[in-house]
Amino acid sequence: MIYFNAFIFSGLICMLGQIILDNTKLTPGHITSIFVVVGTFLDVFDIYDKFVVWAGGGALVPITSFGHSLCHGAMAASSDQGIMGLFMGMFDLASSGIVAAILFSFVFSLFFKARD
Repeated sequence: MIYFNAFIFSGLICMLGQIILDNTKLTPGHITSIFVVVGTFLDVFDIYDKFVVWAGGGALVPITSFGHSLCHGAMAASSDQGIMGLFMGMFDLASSGIVAAILFSFVFSLFFKARD
């Protein structure tokens, strides 16, 4: 059942993004930013963690999860380290995803040629 829930959650996120893209003049960058902010707000009110339990990896893959990771890391570190933890915690939890994206981008750029 967890695979079905993951498919439904990720599919709804993608469908919502496509509907916004088709019916508004927002660019993909705007929509991405909106989803990151929505993921952050859902984490602030402890709603996104319920989605993670319900949908598993399906809630950890979409762009909303990036906002969740940033906010979750900042809130966890701020309870331990105070105001400095608020800023450092964001990079702690989200750094692995950012480093992986940079590393994979570099490796793929070695093997594939960019289009004109």
